[in-house]
Amino acid sequence: MEHFLKAIQFIVDLGPAVMLPVVMTVLALCFRVNFGRALRSGMMIGVGFVGIGLVIGLLTNNLGPAAHDMSQRVGMSLSVVDIGWPGASPLTWASRVAVLAIPVAILVNLLMLFTRTTRVVNVDIWNIWHFAFTGALVNLATGSLAWGIFGVVVHSALAYKFGDWFAPVIEEYYELDGIAVPHGTSAYMGPVAVPVDWAIDRIPGIRDININSTLIEEKFGSFGEPMVLGGILGCLIGFLAGYDVKGLLTLGIQMAAVMVLMPKVVKCIMEGLLPISEAAKTSLQKKFHGGSFYIGLDPAILLGDSQVVSAGLIFVPLTIVIAILMPGNEILPFGDLATIGFFIAMAVGIHKGNLFRTLISGSIIMIITIWIANQTIALNTMLAKSVGSSLIVDEATRIASLDQGGSPITYLLTQILGVMNVNGFLVIGVIYAFCIVFTALIYRSRMARKKAAQAAAK
Repeated sequence: MEHFLKAIQFIVDLGPAVMLPVVMTVLALCFRVNFGRALRSGMMIGVGFVGIGLVIGLLTNNLGPAAHDMSQRVGMSLSVVDIGWPGASPLTWASRVAVLAIPVAILVNLLMLFTRTTRVVNVDIWNIWHFAFTGALVNLATGSLAWGIFGVVVHSALAYKFGDWFAPVIEEYYELDGIAVPHGTSAYMGPVAVPVDWAIDRIPGIRDININSTLIEEKFGSFGEPMVLGGILGCLIGFLAGYDVKGLLTLGIQMAAVMVLMPKVVKCIMEGLLPISEAAKTSLQKKFHGGSFYIGLDPAILLGDSQVVSAGLIFVPLTIVIAILMPGNEILPFGDLATIGFFIAMAVGIHKGNLFRTLISGSIIMIITIWIANQTIALNTMLAKSVGSSLIVDEATRIASLDQGGSPITYLLTQILGVMNVNGFLVIGVIYAFCIVFTALIYRSRMARKKAAQAAAK
């Protein structure tokens, strides 16, 4: 068992850019893709994720400091810093739950596949850290490793269902056939956007408002192109951060580069995935006697859409405004601001690229996220202390994370199994349960219509 856990830790330590090509190459061979094609597909996926890493690095290294400067200029009273997913994921992997979380999440996936309760084949082992984070906080809240593993089971099972429910969104809006995104903030916050979209569809006048980059480009010509729009938004953020002319222009060009480069590197991933996805579909359909299956991947592939990047840039200052206006908030958004697109990526797809609707549902998502993140400050700080993190400078240090620390799943499990904030538990529980049930019903209705249409076509 010890050797097995060490092997898993070694794989995790490789990082997603190396781990995914290895996993995908092995998976392709299991689905009887010839070795040369399997190796090429795996390496192309690796190239794509290296590219995504470089572009996200461009975001975090340049947009991150700008967001921090902007936050400090307008949010000086916010004393607890958001360490973001770059800070939260290493803490998670260092926890006692992390290594066990990988085999547990894989077993849950296999069990759900064999019982046909999911069609998602999750290959993105790196992002199991989201489930592990839930387990780590539940472990700290209860003092029980067993309850921590239970947290991993619940979060992973829900995530695979999210992958099923939102697969049509990934296929139809993002045009990524055979792909699902079963984890990350994109997945667990997706259900919030579904009832919002349904409600807007029933409001005369409001339902007809459709703002997207295509419309902006039609109205404003070259000034509406994603590249130019990214440059404008980058300059605006630089201005709000107090940059001089050189600084804000530089940030503008860097954000324009993100708009151009991100879709190109995502195409590398899709090129590598195509032969594996086709082979997996054929093999799984034979084994399970029909039905479609999806390869579960990192939500980073959704950032290839220009609407997601545009919305993400808009939500940088908007999230800070929400944080300042929210009563009782102590968190200064920082670590996750540069990659805020992850939070609203699924909402963009649900709203079919309508930025007006995304602003509404995205604001609700960020309000919920920031409120929950405030409630998990103590547990985040305990996690950092338990692994001896250098983030803890002294006994007075407190840390927070919007990504995962602001997760409704994590919060509800820690509350029901550990420290109980009854009012908070009831409010978030009712809201999130409603969103999940509503999303499940919408998905079921959609699948029924699809089957009826297929039957009529025959």
